[in-house]
This record gives sequence, structure tokens and C-alpha cells, in this order.
Amino acid sequence: MAKGHTVTVIGTGTIGEPLIGLLSMEKKALGIDKVIFHKRTPSILDRSKVQNLVKKGAEFATDKDAFAGFKALGMEPMYHRDEAMAQSDVIIDCTPEGVAIESKSKFYGKLSKAKGFIAQGSEFGFGKMYARGVNDEALKPGDDRFIQVVSCNTHNLSVIVKAIALADKDKDKNLERGRFVCIRRANDVSNEKGFIASPEVGKHKDEDFGTHHARDVHFLYKTLGYNLNLFSSAVKIPTQYMHTIYFQLKLKNPTTKEEVMKRWQAYPYAAITHKQVANMVYSFGRDHGHWGRLLEEAILVAPTLWVSKDGKEVAGYCFTPQDGNSLLSSVAATEFLLHPKEYKERMKPFDQLLYKEV
Repeated sequence: MAKGHTVTVIGTGTIGEPLIGLLSMEKKALGIDKVIFHKRTPSILDRSKVQNLVKKGAEFATDKDAFAGFKALGMEPMYHRDEAMAQSDVIIDCTPEGVAIESKSKFYGKLSKAKGFIAQGSEFGFGKMYARGVNDEALKPGDDRFIQVVSCNTHNLSVIVKAIALADKDKDKNLERGRFVCIRRANDVSNEKGFIASPEVGKHKDEDFGTHHARDVHFLYKTLGYNLNLFSSAVKIPTQYMHTIYFQLKLKNPTTKEEVMKRWQAYPYAAITHKQVANMVYSFGRDHGHWGRLLEEAILVAPTLWVSKDGKEVAGYCFTPQDGNSLLSSVAATEFLLHPKEYKERMKPFDQLLYKEV
């Protein structure tokens, strides 16, 4: 095992907490000596979380002025933020939207020891956009020190495009257009705020792509030289279970429902389900997933798959394993930064956490 590798995760929210646990429990397999997590604000509501992450082998850091507050609540930080970052080989930023971009200019650019930095979700412009299995060949050792692991719905959309449209022999020209509706859950079950009482439709803020979901998929594939015609809309509904994606792809080359299903099942990080109710899929993740989460990038609802008579249009629904489906991309990006020549081999044991059918 390589010595001295330290990974620091900033933030302990819906992505940060399970990521810290996964990295801590799999340190040996990943070639990591130390996992540090940073939490900024003392709260008795988070004491059990912090204590259990420490029990799993992670080390706790906070800001200097927060030490006393955490100690008063029975939590013992080992480092302040600057100490943690100074010893880190990889820093994974799991803070709310916009914070990572600010930290890049304020902190990360000054840390010459670090091999790289990873941001989560919609931190557009942070660095090379990445989703495991979609654009690994775009990662360049030594050049890509800043990596943006794309959002959970962006993972889903990118898999729909790759598995259905880009598996064709003329993959660079096969997709004429892709249209998506992101039917989003209101908030995560771990959140105490943000729930809504009725559906809330989103604005089409991007004149080219509608919402950031299609924009992010477009630029994710641009790292591979594609220029895809994509457009997305979004609506938030009063549920805490799962996001749902409606997709409609226009293809140049005709296909069949059987061929689409074959392509989907050949993609290693996606699953199918015959369940048409989101809570049943969510419950499967609670019972069988890692920390109650499904880690597949997309789950195709098989009964909804439709192919037109001429074979050139494909439509259906996918469930998004929100927050969970980006975890292995974050681990893979970490391994790329630490072990660029062997990171794919190091990730193979984690495939046992994936299901082909839910």
C-alpha cells in the first residue's frame, strides 16, 4: 500500500457523509492512509454523525474558531482546516453549491502539495467534468488536478445517452437530439428544510439547453469531442424518495426495444427495474444498498421503454439514485488522482456494490 496518502472531505451532508464512510472503511483497498473530514458548525444534532464517522476511522477537522464549540458538545477535533488541507493529497469538496468555486480561488490553488481537488454536483467551471464509465478516457494524468463530479441527474442523463445512442457503430453521429424532463424530489430524507406542498416547475434559464442538466451532459461529452443536441426541463414534486427522468431520444440509425435493452444491460454501472413505483425502488436501496443507498448511475424502468415503429425514437423513464450514484465516481476520481495508472483496477472490487436489477 502506498504510504502517506491523505484524503480530506469538506462537508458532511447527503454526499459527504456516506463518502467519508466509504473511504474510511475501504482505506486499505484504495491505498489511502488517512481520511479527514471537515465540519464547520457545531450542532448537537450532528454529534452522533461525527462520533460515528470517527468510529469508522475518519479524523475530524474544523475551523480554529469552532474548536471550543465542538468540544463543549462532546466532539474532539484533531486538526483545524489549514492543518488538514496542508497534509492532504486529495481534497473532495462536498459543500453547498457555489462554495467549491469560491474555495478554489481562495484556498485550493495555493496548495502545491495536493495532487488534486474534486467538487460535487453543479460546480460548473471548477474543473474537468467527470462521470465514471462515461468519460474516463478524457482524464489526463498530471493535467487534470481539478475535477467536477457531475450531479446525480447528470449521471443519469449521460448514461441514457451513452447506453442507448452512443453504443451504435456510428456513435459520433447517431444521436440527432435528446429531450429530458427531470422530475425531481423536493428534498432528501436527511433534510429538515426545503419540502414543498405542490409541484413546482422550473425556469428554462439556459437558452440553449433549458436547464443545467442538459447543459452539463453536453459539456461532459464535449470532453470526448461530441457536440450533442440536448435539452432538459425540470419540475420538483412533493416527495423525498427519488428523482425520475423522462427521456426521448431521436436516433439516426433504427433500433429495436430488444436491442436497446441489450445495450442498457451491457453498460456496467446501470440497472433495470420492473417496479414502476419509486418508493419500492427506494426501499430496495434502504434494505440492500451501501448505507441504504443505491450506487447505480441510472435505473431504467423496463415496462416504460418505448421504441417507435421506424426504430428511430426511443422513450421511457429512469429513476435516479440521487446522491448515491455519484459516490463511486467520486471514489474513482480520487483514485485517478492518487494512482492514475491503476485506478480502474482499484475500483473493480466496488462493482460488487452494484445491482443489475432492482
